[in-house]
Amino acid sequence: MADWNDKSVKLGDYKIFLILLSHMLITSVDGRGVDQFMKNRELPMHEGTVKTIESDDGEVIDCVDIRKQPAFNHPLLKNHTVQIKPHAQSRGIDEAENNPNMLFQSWHKNGECPEGTVPLLRRTQNFNHSRRSYPAFLHKKVAQLNDVNNPSNHEYAQVSAVDGNYYGARATINVWNPLTNFGELSIAQIWVLAGDGNELNSLEAGWTVNNGEKKTRLFIYWTSDGYQSTGCYNLDCPGFVQTNKNIALGGSIEPVSKYGGEQRDISIVIHKFNNNDGNWWLQVQDQLVGYWPSSIFTHLAGTSDAISWGGEIVNNQPNGHHTSTQMGSGHFPNEAYGKASYFTKLGYFDEGNNVKDPENLEPFVTRPPCYDLRTGKDNKFGVFFYFGGPGYSTNCQ
Repeated sequence: MADWNDKSVKLGDYKIFLILLSHMLITSVDGRGVDQFMKNRELPMHEGTVKTIESDDGEVIDCVDIRKQPAFNHPLLKNHTVQIKPHAQSRGIDEAENNPNMLFQSWHKNGECPEGTVPLLRRTQNFNHSRRSYPAFLHKKVAQLNDVNNPSNHEYAQVSAVDGNYYGARATINVWNPLTNFGELSIAQIWVLAGDGNELNSLEAGWTVNNGEKKTRLFIYWTSDGYQSTGCYNLDCPGFVQTNKNIALGGSIEPVSKYGGEQRDISIVIHKFNNNDGNWWLQVQDQLVGYWPSSIFTHLAGTSDAISWGGEIVNNQPNGHHTSTQMGSGHFPNEAYGKASYFTKLGYFDEGNNVKDPENLEPFVTRPPCYDLRTGKDNKFGVFFYFGGPGYSTNCQ
């Protein structure tokens, strides 16, 4: 009996050890919660999924039949025929093909989507996107709208080209992973706009960091009614038609820039090809990603009358003072290259598909002691600006 009791004690200790070990494994593997990873796997699979790829950091990508992507649930796109590429090539886009800092998304390590499919990211609770807001220069135009449509907790450092006839915009955007607080975000993006008030049409693309997440994500957004009931991020609702099998909208991008070290950029183009069918095409680096059909818009069924480039944050004033959510690199523009975040090679497209330097840009900064902006132009970077800042400080209350 003594021997058996000894063995029982040892066996019991071993079971306890296994339970503790399994708890440790569930809590963290390589710093990442396995329980969260399992939740990601258990999220509903997208309709039309042909293949699923799981990244090492927990993202789940569904490779969806291109004809079954969410876009075709839009009532205006029921009989839409996918356009794989535009019928014309614009001048100025090919500059991105020589960019050595190619976009990389971590799921590529574990596979690729087959031909005839597009990658859709399964959403997690980290995708609590803040409601979008009017670009800063439009705030005067929409002052009559209520605070839900025009929230005062959005802050900007941006430049705008207004009162034009634009067929698109481009820029090379420096990529960082700024600190963000829960419920807040930090964005660097391009806006292509037409109309105003409740009739505002907007196309947006850039990178974002949300809710304290340690990932920087590629994103797009659109609205055709001033951010009221139409539009969404990425492919979260019907609208954008994706044609690219390599880039997952909403997916994390890496590597990002390092303070005082190597800088990482992405080139973004939004362009309507004149003498074409009027769709607005998105290009990231050297790859066409897809397009917003002109039929889902009112004012942007034609051309754009305004473009903005710049940074945006949400300030919920945690602890009763200004947020510490950072914009850009989290450093002010006066620190310049390698330390401050930047936009370079700003351009717009004319009706001849030519890219041109914007002139007479209108700068706007909500709170210079918190986030600021500095513009310039040279032969290397074209029209450019540095932007950003740390948020809360002795000078930013």
